[in-house]
Amino acid sequence: MRVLPLDNPGTPDLRSPGRYLLWVGRQQLSSILGGIVFGVTWMLAQALTPVAIGRGVNAIGNKDHQGLWLWSGVILGLGVILAVSGIIRHRFAVTNWMVASFRTIQLLGEHLADTATPITSVIPTGDVVNTMASDATRIGGAYDVIARFAGAIVSYIVVAIIMLQTSVSLGLIVLIGVPLLVFGISPLIKPLQKRQMAVREQAGKLTAIGADTVAGLRILRGIGGEQVFLSRYQDKSQAVRTAGIAAAIPQATLDTAQVALPAIFILIVTWVGARLTLDGSINAGQLVAFYGFAVFLVAPLRTATEFVEKVTRANVGARKVLAILTISSESRTANLVEPPPEGSELVDGPTGLTIASGLLIGLCGTDPAASAQLAERLGAFATPAASFGGVQLTDLAIAEVRRRIVVSETEPRLFTGPLRTELDPTERATDLDLAAALTVASAHDVIEALPLGLDEVVEERGRSFSGGQRQRLALARVLLAAEEVLILIEPTSAVDAHTEMSIAERLKAARTGRTTVIVTSSPLLLDRCDVVAYLEGETLVATGTHRELLSRDDYRSTVLRGVE
Repeated sequence: MRVLPLDNPGTPDLRSPGRYLLWVGRQQLSSILGGIVFGVTWMLAQALTPVAIGRGVNAIGNKDHQGLWLWSGVILGLGVILAVSGIIRHRFAVTNWMVASFRTIQLLGEHLADTATPITSVIPTGDVVNTMASDATRIGGAYDVIARFAGAIVSYIVVAIIMLQTSVSLGLIVLIGVPLLVFGISPLIKPLQKRQMAVREQAGKLTAIGADTVAGLRILRGIGGEQVFLSRYQDKSQAVRTAGIAAAIPQATLDTAQVALPAIFILIVTWVGARLTLDGSINAGQLVAFYGFAVFLVAPLRTATEFVEKVTRANVGARKVLAILTISSESRTANLVEPPPEGSELVDGPTGLTIASGLLIGLCGTDPAASAQLAERLGAFATPAASFGGVQLTDLAIAEVRRRIVVSETEPRLFTGPLRTELDPTERATDLDLAAALTVASAHDVIEALPLGLDEVVEERGRSFSGGQRQRLALARVLLAAEEVLILIEPTSAVDAHTEMSIAERLKAARTGRTTVIVTSSPLLLDRCDVVAYLEGETLVATGTHRELLSRDDYRSTVLRGVE
């Protein structure tokens, strides 16, 4: 059984969509070959059944009872082979589809996680979501149909040979007619691919608008902007609808060709076969076999057109995948220099701020966005990144930076799954560790209110929790990481003053000996900090304890919000 996600999805060939699809195929070559073997067996069992039926019919006409039993047994055997090989072929097909899809999803996920520069600054969020959810499965679909396509080719050749041996005219009809029918649909492929790409782009824009609207729904309600965004969503929905209708024209023509062309082909084969029977060129059994071949050949023809369609879709999907994977980034998988020792200082270049090791340091400023930007530079999420023990963070592997420096954003995100796993994704924490982190974050009451406690399943985006509850749970989660440097951006903005005081008192003790940076304007938190750095805009103007800085009018006005 194949375990997903893969231990190592590999290094993809990003030179073109076609090369990427070939690379994916090479990574699972053994399962594709297994599917082809059983796909060919499955199709051949179907192709040879009309031959056995025709021989049985001749045995009846010749009153050959022994031959009748023989060919009845052959038909039974072909049926068993058909059933068994069909089951195994289908298992291989599903495996190939899932592994190809999840390999692509895993590559995208790792690239999104490892890229220092946010990909959404280049590609809209909706396009990224659609690529992960839709294009990856389209790529998998190409490997689902390979086994049946190989079986279709082999069975077509076998049937053509049998028919040529029986009747040259009918054999030539098959040999020449089938390729002509398949090539006849090729003019539909390019417009279909182009219009599918247009639908894909419009759908990505629609998803982006939907995601933005949902994320800012409270703000929109506050300013009365729901109708504006609703109108934008409706307009974009109509654009998707128009593009979908345009793509449906070649798609419908292709679907019609899958039914009409085989029907025409059957008509020709049947008419020619009937005439040959009447003039004595073939016997009754051979005529029955030809009828069976005519019906059977519908499957290879449809499989061929399906293969073309799915490869076209996969090519479109691969082009979108490559658009993400080929974005130039500052992603680093290896250290360019020797990592600094534990206890090193962080230094922010633009402000000159030095974050001494082992202290609880507060960042407060007149512009919260500038303070948050500084925090992101300290965590290598923004440029220019800070230096760590004299080493630029950009010279260290992303994995090394993330292992030693953790940044907790102002809007905590919870994902669907058991709460215990949400708080401790690595599953390394003991129950005592969980209890300690929840105590520091004052989140015990959240757990106690849940029927299943830590085993409760978190709903999508943690929507069953209030903003303050999500914030406290996210704080407990980041405390469990216990990294060398912890950077918190407004960790208590959604909690009441009493809870904030409890968190402030416990946080200092919990992080003793390790570096903690808090971006906040809360006097309760700042009063517990060893050092507070005060910024006016993007300029560092003062450092000291909270009580020392209160002598400054500008600092006092910032932290007390103008209230003495």
